[in-house]
This record gives sequence, structure tokens and C-alpha cells, in this order.
Amino acid sequence: MPRDVEVKKGADINAPSGAQTDGMIRMNAITDMSDQICGTVMIAKPHTSSAVHHHGEEDTIVYAAKGHGAIVSGPNGCKRLELAPGDFALIPAYAEHQEVNDSDEDIMWIITRGGRNPIVHNLEGWGNGQESA
Repeated sequence: MPRDVEVKKGADINAPSGAQTDGMIRMNAITDMSDQICGTVMIAKPHTSSAVHHHGEEDTIVYAAKGHGAIVSGPNGCKRLELAPGDFALIPAYAEHQEVNDSDEDIMWIITRGGRNPIVHNLEGWGNGQESA
């Protein structure tokens, strides 16, 4: 039997929820509603950066909705990719990365992941795969 369309109102997406990374506010939007994808909102306050982390087996698509930020990735964080409003980024499963907001304004990214719920594994730095406590 086909499922009905479901809507999550923006007014209901306003508090930190789900897996968190230092320096970022993550808010679940579409979670536990599909076996294949989930959607979240990430806000980075000015002059913050996340912990180095990865999203396990989930590929991640980022849509930069507001502000100018960056994704740092690669061996020991050697690659920096800038995102401006309207840009998309693909973060492959298990790719270590860090979100950075060097600006004076909030950035807002809309996140879609290939799984029922978002996975965030915070690490103890680059390349060691050890999760932080």
C-alpha cells in the first residue's frame, strides 16, 4: 500500500537534536520516516568549526542555504572547499571532514543522508579513526 506524503513544518525544526558535533547546531527534520534517506539542518555560529568526524556508511549531500562556509577534508585536513549560498557538496561515506565558519554570520546547510537517521562519529583528529569520548 502506498504511503502518504508527510510534512515537517519549519517551525518544528528549531532545537538541537540527533547526533551533535562540537561547534555546530544540528536539527533533525526528516528522520525515522524513510528507510533510505534522512534530512537535517546544520547551523554553524560565527568563527566556529566542528570536530573532525565522518558519517559512517552514509553518503551526505550538503546544500548551502545561507552564509559562506567551508568543508575541510583530505589527509590531515589538507583540502578546503568553500561553499556559498546555492552550492552543493557530496561527502562520501566514511570521509573524514570538518565544517568551518570563519565568517561573522551564521551559516545554514541543509543535509541529506543515505540512511534512516543521521550518523555522526566525532574523531580524535585526522586519520586515526578513533572516536572521541
